[in-house]
Amino acid sequence: MGDHKEQPLRVGAAVRRRRRSLDLTLAVVAERSGLSVPFLSQIENDRARPSTSSLEKLADALRTTAVELLAAADPACSVDVVRAEDTESPGPEPRSRSLVRGHHQMHATEFTGDHEAGREFQYRNDQLMYVADGAVEIEAEGRAYRLGRGDTLYLTGGVRHRWRATVPDTRVVVVAVAEHIEAVRNRKR
Repeated sequence: MGDHKEQPLRVGAAVRRRRRSLDLTLAVVAERSGLSVPFLSQIENDRARPSTSSLEKLADALRTTAVELLAAADPACSVDVVRAEDTESPGPEPRSRSLVRGHHQMHATEFTGDHEAGREFQYRNDQLMYVADGAVEIEAEGRAYRLGRGDTLYLTGGVRHRWRATVPDTRVVVVAVAEHIEAVRNRKR
């Protein structure tokens, strides 16, 4: 139960991501594939499941394969449990574990122990850092921030930063908008 392998796949989001990455309209994909715009819209919104033949036509129109679209598909489940015992590696060395399985709009990773302090990060989309235990020092936008247990730091996409644990056995949870998501920002104020 809760295992993605048991759930049917929703190919709609993968089709939409691929279409948008190619800057194509539904009308253009309909023309290329021979499928109707309403049907394509239903597929993208997971209100219709394409047959194997339709999926192949759609994949051709999107310059990919049906296999690739299925590989990028989202699982149809809305709940998934990641158990600590399934992902933890024993030992005192620094480690990280994914708190979310599969291809989703958000990623969450837990870091435990020391961290490679010299490594600089820059993510395309926004992220939130939460200190579950211990303390960290974060350098971002030319400023240093000290965070303790329960503190959070929000970084908008594109901000260069680095961080390090300042207390042994520090646990930091990083939640980020997935890289395949095109974040739309309204910069006008």
